[in-house]
This record gives sequence, C-alpha cells and structure tokens, in this order.
Amino acid sequence: MIDALNKAKLSLPLAAPKKWIVDSRHVGQGKPALKYLSRYLYRGVLSNKAIKSHRNGMVTFEYIDSDTNKIARRQLTGAAFCWHILQHVLPKGFRRVRDYGFVHGNAKKWLGLIQLLLHMIITPVMSR
Repeated sequence: MIDALNKAKLSLPLAAPKKWIVDSRHVGQGKPALKYLSRYLYRGVLSNKAIKSHRNGMVTFEYIDSDTNKIARRQLTGAAFCWHILQHVLPKGFRRVRDYGFVHGNAKKWLGLIQLLLHMIITPVMSR
C-alpha cells in the first residue's frame, strides 16, 4: 500500500505509524464481508457493555471469536487492555471510512441509488 501511495505521489501524515500490523483474512464475499467490515466502519472496536469487570488492575471483557463465531471472555492487565484498544485508534490525519462517500451519514439518497443500481438491498445489522 505504501508503495502505491508513493507511486501516486501521495504521502502519509507525519504521525502515521512506522510499523503496520495487518491481520488480513478472507472473510467471504457479499453479506459476510459486509458484516465483518461493519464492525470497524460503524462503531468502536469494543462496546462498553462488553467490559464485564475491572478489578485489581485486571479488565475482563467479552468478544466474538472470529474463528468460532462464539462469545469468548478474556482478561488482561489494564495496560494491555488499553494497548489493544489503542491499536484501533486512527493516526492523526486519517478519517473513518464511514465519514466519506456513499456511507456518510448524510448520503442516504446516494446509498439507496447505489443499492437500486446493484439490485441489492442492505439491511442494517442490529447489535445485541
């Protein structure tokens, strides 16, 4: 990606991390891929109700294991928990995908038109 940006004579913001960790997996096509990506596009990485406890410097939280698709629990030190959450914070100068184009909050007409042209209606996924 960085090579492509350089070839296009585009540069990353100075605050961009020097090392990028990418967990790239095939998640399917169509609805499964949209469902997977929606976790990152429309809300934070972990909801407040997923945090089950924070005692004696330890944080216990629930998440959906992507391998089993079942709810799992994990316990980390407060520092490790913060580190995991902060890995999902965008560097200065970057914006969340939902803030642009047809997924922007004010672009419902465009999204409807695109769905009509693609003969595809995407229904909102309700959170638990």
